[in-house]
Amino acid sequence: MPRLWNAAVWLLALVAASVRAQPSPDVQKRISAAIRAAAHANGTASTNYTAFVNPFIGTDNYGDVCPGASVPFGMVKFTTDMTGYAPADRARAQTVRGLSPLHDSGTGSSLGTYGNFEIMPLLCPGGFDTCTTRLQDRERYRLNNTDDAYPGYFSLTLNNSIKMEATSTRRAGLERFAFPPGSGTPYFVLDLANDLPASFAGGTMDIDPVAGRITIGGYWGSSFGPGIYNYQAFACYDLLNNGKQRLDEWGVWTGDSYGLDAKGLGLTHLNLTRNLIGGTPYQSGALFSYADSPSEITIRVGVSFRSAAQACANAESEVGDASFEEIVERSQGLWNELLGRVEIDVAGTPENVTEMLYSSLYRSFLTPNNATDETQGVFADTTAHYFDSLYCSWDTYRTFYPLMSLHSPVEFAQIVDNYIDGYRKMGWMPECRANNLPGWTQGGDGDNIVAHFAVTYHDEAQALGIDLQELYAAMVADAQVNPPEWNTLGRQVNVYKEYGYVPFAVLDTASTGRQTREGSRTLEYAFEDFGLRQVAQLLNKTEDEAYYTNRSLASPELPSQIHDAYKLHHSGTETSGILTSSATASKKRYSNGTFKYTNPTTCSPQDNVTTECSLQADNVNGFYESSSWEYSWFAPHDTAHLVTLMGGNETFINRLDHFFDAGYYLAGNEPSFQTPIGYHYANRPTLSVDRVRQVVFENFGITPAGLPGNDDQAAMATLLSFHLLGLYPVPSSTELLILSPFVPKYTIHNPYLNVSTTVTVKNYDPQSVANPIPDGASAYVKSVTVNGKETESRCHFDFYDTFKIGADIVIELTADKDAADNCAGSVPQSISTGGFASARQISR
Repeated sequence: MPRLWNAAVWLLALVAASVRAQPSPDVQKRISAAIRAAAHANGTASTNYTAFVNPFIGTDNYGDVCPGASVPFGMVKFTTDMTGYAPADRARAQTVRGLSPLHDSGTGSSLGTYGNFEIMPLLCPGGFDTCTTRLQDRERYRLNNTDDAYPGYFSLTLNNSIKMEATSTRRAGLERFAFPPGSGTPYFVLDLANDLPASFAGGTMDIDPVAGRITIGGYWGSSFGPGIYNYQAFACYDLLNNGKQRLDEWGVWTGDSYGLDAKGLGLTHLNLTRNLIGGTPYQSGALFSYADSPSEITIRVGVSFRSAAQACANAESEVGDASFEEIVERSQGLWNELLGRVEIDVAGTPENVTEMLYSSLYRSFLTPNNATDETQGVFADTTAHYFDSLYCSWDTYRTFYPLMSLHSPVEFAQIVDNYIDGYRKMGWMPECRANNLPGWTQGGDGDNIVAHFAVTYHDEAQALGIDLQELYAAMVADAQVNPPEWNTLGRQVNVYKEYGYVPFAVLDTASTGRQTREGSRTLEYAFEDFGLRQVAQLLNKTEDEAYYTNRSLASPELPSQIHDAYKLHHSGTETSGILTSSATASKKRYSNGTFKYTNPTTCSPQDNVTTECSLQADNVNGFYESSSWEYSWFAPHDTAHLVTLMGGNETFINRLDHFFDAGYYLAGNEPSFQTPIGYHYANRPTLSVDRVRQVVFENFGITPAGLPGNDDQAAMATLLSFHLLGLYPVPSSTELLILSPFVPKYTIHNPYLNVSTTVTVKNYDPQSVANPIPDGASAYVKSVTVNGKETESRCHFDFYDTFKIGADIVIELTADKDAADNCAGSVPQSISTGGFASARQISR
């Protein structure tokens, strides 16, 4: 997702950057101790994988990771909201505005997402009317180095020594507050109107002082979509802790930034509509206190996207009268089951690698948010699974879902069901969906996600609840039906089909959309067509397979008319551009076939000019979140042809070296993901190993700044996971590229298929897990065997031969780089060289 900037936010970020408020040092000490204990046990005891997870990785450096309490794919993620750049960016010295149950993780919006129903503990020595209820009054710094979190648990201590804790279920949870001795009556302010993007559009709040329950419902706006849309959210706060606590005072409040600060003791109802005049949003909520000055308060919270009554029902059914510790234990049980699907040799693995891997796997199960049975709008009462916060298909198709295919086909199928249901309800599958609303399209749609499921699990699809014919119909709709407005759904397929590419400055009288990103959309559309080609192939739709094969090569609509549009797009001209000059790369193209010059450094790390590179209307680069240089390497299904276009293996390698060495590589956005492994296609796999080591150690780590930017709904987390496991997927295919694992042994369990695949690294040398790789360290792939049989190539193997049926894989490493510097067989597949010739099936 993009990072949306404004001048005020940028200034706040610069000011805050000078002071840090890091997590407690005990977090890292606890993780290190757990890893050492597990290494010492060496498999003799049940492993607690949650103990290896650091939820604070990515909470600095604009990673926007949510460190809050959540269950896997939980709709609820309890954490504190911060004021400043990206409220999830927690390592900075920002003020706390409250604890709230709804959040996303790793998104790119500087405003943050959700943050509804903030609650803030207060000390009000002067009584009810003196409480600091307005946002600007109640904000408070936290005590440095006191934040704590692990899967299922979050805590933070304010600088007045009030400690806030939370734990969660899927749609509910518990909040616990500890007040310092002698602090007097504990008060709480609970928001109706405030959310992180300040998007309140009306709602109600009711206080039942006898039942000790507050119910809330309202409308808010999307954090990454059109402002004309609003979603509904509801909450239920049970205040009495099953009769163990008593309310003292209660009432409502309202305020603004210009002097309004009114409180109504004993009032129990708020009914507010959208503020049509605009400006600074008004604020409103509840204010209440507890009798007998208790030092600890526990509040049960339920949320819903359907009704306040369902929010209460969710809290009653999922939490009930369970204690805080019981909910933590249940949550950790869910996390351990999922994290344990990847089992490594902890004793032989460097500690930082263990921490990076399990923290990454943890984030890969945080989102999207499972909101099944919580649907609204066109999805109300759907019988399909429903997931919110698809941030976004363009981000996640490359590594997120391919990793899920290795160990979690049930969860993968549920999300695919959600994509297909989008086609049923809206006519196109979602590319991005945020806050239960259509989000902005970035490069296309979900075709490569559902295609990856189809090619890996077509034999099991029916049992998993997926109709492959309907899946393919949804893909065809995306590829053939032009939406009237493609900012939020579908592709601009009318001009793409007419020209064989997305032209710059084209007259389009049939649809509306932001006329930007022509170069990147052409390449992404073409790769989505490869996904259609793959599904057509496995469904024996021969004509469709030929048609989408040609479209995936950016050919015109008629399959028989194969021309050089794809070649020209990558080259700039037939004899210059990317073929011979490092000064240019891919370019956007006019409808008459000519190219518009694009500076290849634009939107790269070497861009010395402030340039818009995202969804802004003045993004004239022609590419999305990337330079034209970066996108010049993007042809995952036909990289062999790209090698030929660039003049052969040697020239390709020289240009790829120059691309990295000159500093054009941008680790923080998805078009870069496969680039370091490009050397495989030029038959130089050792160079891919070197680059991946460089990418990992220059951009990832175990500190809060351990991500190279937004996690992008765990796109970065899953990329790192693949790197550490020594693999890389080709989306919409069953091919896995082989690299050098960072761990000596691992097993991936697939509980649905009831199979396990173990990868053993022969001659593993922990000294090789470094950048640069030391001389004499064993790091390069000498041979690969599957069930004792040497593979045809040491650069790639197939999902069906390994993870689909279960296997024992041995990757033998050597320090002899020269001897290992070829594939010893075929390079990875490309269409132009006869690759992807048939759909893989289970051998009967």
